Amino acid sequence: MLNVFTLVNGRLSQEEIESLDALADVQPVWVDLEAPTAAEKAWIDQRFGLALPANIVDDDLEESARFYEEDNGELHMRSDFLIEGDDSPDGRPARNVRVAFILKGGVLFSVHGEDLPVFRLLRLRARRVPALIEDDKDVLLKLYDADAEYSADVLEGIYDALERVSARVL
Repeated sequence: MLNVFTLVNGRLSQEEIESLDALADVQPVWVDLEAPTAAEKAWIDQRFGLALPANIVDDDLEESARFYEEDNGELHMRSDFLIEGDDSPDGRPARNVRVAFILKGGVLFSVHGEDLPVFRLLRLRARRVPALIEDDKDVLLKLYDADAEYSADVLEGIYDALERVSARVL
């Protein structure tokens, strides 16, 4: 899924992108790719000159791949974002989702395999609060800010669950 965001009166505005032609008409500050298709990757390459590697969100994360700058000025970062687990007995536990970020030419590109609560939270805040976002770097910093807040809540829930298990065991 390709989500493209522009700044309109100091607020993030999501643009409907269904083709390369639609992508050519926007000046985004943030391009968010959730489980992107080959066609969407090709659109990004054609429109922005950014070739997204096939292994951009691989699980193997060597230290040298977490943060680096290309010769052309592209800034690449990879981070893990925590997702709260399901409380049901057969539900998924809390887990991390790898996200790749690329800053290029005043645009933040984010690539991830599934929707993240932190991203939804930032989109909601940036639509409602004027001047929250001024550029691509603000989007990145606000995502990390929201992640710290969200992760603290998730970890608090995990500690509460551990406390209950500890009481039963002892």
